[in-house]
Amino acid sequence: MLTEKQYNLLVYINKINKEKGQCPSFDEMKDAVGLRSKSGIHALITSLEERGFIRKLPHKARSLEVIRLPKFKPQNVIDEEHKRDEAVRNGSVQIHYYGKIAAGLPIEALSNENEYLHVPYEMVANGKFYALKIEGDSMMEAGILDGDTAIIRQQDQARNGQIVVALVNNETATLKKLRKEGEKISLIPCNKSYQAQVYNAKEIQIQGVLSGIIRKY
Repeated sequence: MLTEKQYNLLVYINKINKEKGQCPSFDEMKDAVGLRSKSGIHALITSLEERGFIRKLPHKARSLEVIRLPKFKPQNVIDEEHKRDEAVRNGSVQIHYYGKIAAGLPIEALSNENEYLHVPYEMVANGKFYALKIEGDSMMEAGILDGDTAIIRQQDQARNGQIVVALVNNETATLKKLRKEGEKISLIPCNKSYQAQVYNAKEIQIQGVLSGIIRKY
């Protein structure tokens, strides 16, 4: 039986091949199954190839062909689908809540406390998400206020201009707008009272991209 990630990757490759007529890129596969590195995708592809689910077409870029799909879904995939169905019926879903994150200067890295938050299913229908409580006012001009709850899509890549959770030097985490310039990364506040912080790219690890805000009145 396939693992959850093997199964999800196989189904994703098959879906994109049918929709676009070509195999997805390794970056697309990585994001689709929630892996951080391409080496993990290589390992999954090798295992699927060895078990006869896919094959590589010679002399062609992005050349994976799905030979067959499994007759049965892995139990953990069935369990996850059941959870999603329950969430749709109930109108909400439970995600990890990691406490406070500064919208000013960086604070201590996110805690690993095992807390959860119920959010509308529509906010987290596609991908993996977690929640953070905003502390500070440096993102107020982007409509992110002290005391808000930020819903973050978990991913390790982001585009210029996106608001991200950035881990600085593996120690502190902050919510800022991202700007990449060569080997430099700027974490930019949305408040004229604060200045951008500039780092070497190796000092920054993207931990997610802002998906939405929940505010209590």
